[in-house]
Amino acid sequence: MKIYIFSFIVAFIVSFFATPFAKKIAFSIGAIDIPNEERRIHTQPIPRLGGLAIFLGTIFSILLFLPKSSETIGIILGSAIIAVLGLLDDKFGLKAKFKLLGQLVAAVVLILSGIRIDWLSNPFGGGLIYLKSWVAIPLTLFWVVGITNTMNLIDGLDGLAAGIAVISSGSLFIVSLLNGRFATAVISIAIAGAALGFLPYNFNPAKIFMGDTGSMFLGFVLAAISIQGAVKSAAAIAIAVPILALGVPIFDTAFAIIRRLINGRPIMEADKGHLHHRLLEKGLTQRQVVLVLYAISLVLGVSAVLVSYSNEAKGLIILFISFLFVVWGADKLGLFGRHKKGAQMR
Repeated sequence: MKIYIFSFIVAFIVSFFATPFAKKIAFSIGAIDIPNEERRIHTQPIPRLGGLAIFLGTIFSILLFLPKSSETIGIILGSAIIAVLGLLDDKFGLKAKFKLLGQLVAAVVLILSGIRIDWLSNPFGGGLIYLKSWVAIPLTLFWVVGITNTMNLIDGLDGLAAGIAVISSGSLFIVSLLNGRFATAVISIAIAGAALGFLPYNFNPAKIFMGDTGSMFLGFVLAAISIQGAVKSAAAIAIAVPILALGVPIFDTAFAIIRRLINGRPIMEADKGHLHHRLLEKGLTQRQVVLVLYAISLVLGVSAVLVSYSNEAKGLIILFISFLFVVWGADKLGLFGRHKKGAQMR
């Protein structure tokens, strides 16, 4: 366990001490979030490049504690592409099509390194379901790009995305340990350490935002390790494990798509109907909303671990209960209903 502890500590320290430097860089290059629109929650200009510190903490720990396998190199190279893409977006505000192209390139790097969903466990008959390349490659691209963007969308309140990343990566760390996945366990705990090292600067009231540099990086690397540490696990319903571990951003994005389809809106159109918006409308403060979402993420993370550790019957029961919990909560908050047109906060 020493290597996991050291990986966490190193990532935490690097991220914690790199964040003030990231703040200075953001001011020097003008990567600042200026509250010049009504939809902004904050009232003062805040730098955006906090994700650079999270990236450095995670990658430094990976380089220090993992052998340079093709998969590890693929994660590092793909993460570097995403970090540069995020930095450019935080500075210049890239168009969505350019961000999508960059995310696809990073995902292809992962696939070429050997990280792809080429088999799944069979929950009904046991054994494995092997996927042809024409299925495996698009499925992997969809998963990586999708999770990259769900983390980006959930980054709407101070400390929200960073805290969710800590909980999700912690859940994937335990799943990786249960399945004997050393490399993914090291990377998972490094992500948790780096995100936690950034959180003191980002929790409400935030002194710095992670920006797209951080949210896209966290989504990308969590997507990558979930393929190796959870999707390809011994669990009977292994595909449910990362979906539950990353449940808050995944379900929030899914409900947003459903809501926009019901309302006849383009699915890419931003609105103020996301989970954190609904909770704010209930009268909760920013901190209270973030803590509530932390708790939900923790419940789903524990469910992911239990599914990974359970047999077919128990796993399906846990998954069914988790699904009912999510749908009930979404219905109570009106995540499916109509909402006025608007833009996402931040």
